[in-house]
Amino acid sequence: MTATPKTQQHLLLLEPLPEPTLATLGEHFVIHHFSTMDELKKIAPEIRAIATGGSYGVAPEVMAALPHLEIIAVNGVGLDRINLAEARRRHIRVTVTTDISTNDVADMAMLLLLALKRNLRSNEQFLLNGSWAAGKLPPLAHSLNGRKLGIAGFGRIGQAVARRAQASNMEVAYFNPHPREGSPLTFEPSLEKLAAWADVLVITLPATAATKHIVNADILAALGKDGVLINTARGSVIDEEALLAALKDRTIAGAGLDVFQNEPTINPAFSTLDNVVLQPHQASATIETRLAMGQNIIDNLLAHFSGKPLLTPAC
Repeated sequence: MTATPKTQQHLLLLEPLPEPTLATLGEHFVIHHFSTMDELKKIAPEIRAIATGGSYGVAPEVMAALPHLEIIAVNGVGLDRINLAEARRRHIRVTVTTDISTNDVADMAMLLLLALKRNLRSNEQFLLNGSWAAGKLPPLAHSLNGRKLGIAGFGRIGQAVARRAQASNMEVAYFNPHPREGSPLTFEPSLEKLAAWADVLVITLPATAATKHIVNADILAALGKDGVLINTARGSVIDEEALLAALKDRTIAGAGLDVFQNEPTINPAFSTLDNVVLQPHQASATIETRLAMGQNIIDNLLAHFSGKPLLTPAC
């Protein structure tokens, strides 16, 4: 078999990628790792492509510095940190890893929920500090069976969460810009009403101007003192100050969070709470999924520079 020749195009890497992905990219592209804007300006005229992640995005000054940029391949589905309007104006193509991480992200939502409801953190500490061996018993936890789960955002990930919740015998309803055709689940056009109905509110909304701080103090008050919030979407969809106040005051029972504002330097107040389960944006972070996402980046870049249709274009 004849080896695929290098495209000889120059690629700017903004987010770390798995070594196998990086090695394959290196077979086809001249890779430049971003360090500083001053260093970037030295090679800017050569750069034709960017590989980045949803949480990294592309800073406006980086995009502006690259006069010959043709394509941005995103290792994820988040586009809130890329100026899509500017990309369209400059005819820069943007790709995402559509549907590859869906199941892992849905699994993380359920993992956070189960960790909260079954007292995973406190039970582990109870065991490790010797309380169990001393003859004590930890407090009873809560079952998912028969509980009401509301999903805010009913795209691929929201629907995958719904399937998992139904497998746990939970009642499911959802909030979305429009009803999902073909879904037998209850559509609730008001997020506040969904929160008031639900025992659990799972956020799978995209980060847009319309969804910024959509989960605010009113939504948290509607969720109530026995309700829990799960977020595997983006930190910006939640008013974080309102959430911290609700957790401290026990306006809600708890929260499971994989995403935050100002990642990775999160608000230190989260570390003082005993009614949260926290993860460092790891929902899609499995070896299998990250390698598949990396291959999607490679395939999209090679398709673009070969004049073929993109596999998963966003614009």
